[in-house]
Amino acid sequence: MAKEKGRKLIAQNKKARHDYQILDTYEAGLVLSGTEVKSLRQGRASLVDGFVQLDGHEAWLHNVHVPEYSQGTWTNHSARRKRKLLLHRMEIDKLESKSQETGHTIVPLALYFKDGRAKVEIALARGKKEYDKRQTLREKQDRREAERTISAIRRKQRA
Repeated sequence: MAKEKGRKLIAQNKKARHDYQILDTYEAGLVLSGTEVKSLRQGRASLVDGFVQLDGHEAWLHNVHVPEYSQGTWTNHSARRKRKLLLHRMEIDKLESKSQETGHTIVPLALYFKDGRAKVEIALARGKKEYDKRQTLREKQDRREAERTISAIRRKQRA
């Protein structure tokens, strides 16, 4: 069997980038059962309500929805069980100290396969206020308008 190479994206949490200011990102492995891996290989997962909780020098991923494997038997997994994250001790200690500050949380950004192994990208984040979200949208819209006008000017110069 040929070994997989590269990164294959399964699920992405776009809402997290909108609702939070990303301060630092980490890549973590996941402890999964066999049917969970098969379900992920079908490209089925949701990170929308997911969060990471640290307890006892261990990181746990909560509320990530990995649907049951359709050909699974009685050994099938539960869809929203908590899953252990594999991180280095120094990374866990750093996340633990930073997440205890007011307004900081740890959210999953992406779930993917990297060289055949399931990985999750987690981020230390600070919640945005409503006016920060509006400001970000306004900046994005201004950038798009500027790019449109520049491309229109370039098209006129070519003609």
